[in-house]
Amino acid sequence: MAKAIHTMVRVRDEARSVDFYGKAFGLGVEDRYDFDGFALVYLKNAENDFEVELTVNHGQEEDYTHGSGYGHLAVSVDDVDAEHARMEGLGLNPTPVKEFHRDGALMAKFFFVQDPDQYKIEVLQRHGRYT
Repeated sequence: MAKAIHTMVRVRDEARSVDFYGKAFGLGVEDRYDFDGFALVYLKNAENDFEVELTVNHGQEEDYTHGSGYGHLAVSVDDVDAEHARMEGLGLNPTPVKEFHRDGALMAKFFFVQDPDQYKIEVLQRHGRYT
């Protein structure tokens, strides 16, 4: 059986991205590897083993484009309203909290926030399938 271990995003400014993921999700640098022309930075927190891998290509001057295929990364939290307020207080500009209902019941309560390279991250209330 396969186990998801990380997702990778390309970032222009390592320090800016590490700061964002630390503030927004409590992720810290677990490992960092330098290579000719690029670095790999693995971020995680104590809650899980899944990591966000930042790929930093040295000399990248232009913003990356995401094309029409990129969707989002998702995380779950105990209190989506508290996280939304916390991120607003940090100036991270989260979207308004939304709710999806299905068959008369709450399916999902969530908002989105974007990292410095404009990758979308969905923040979901732990509930139902989103625990």
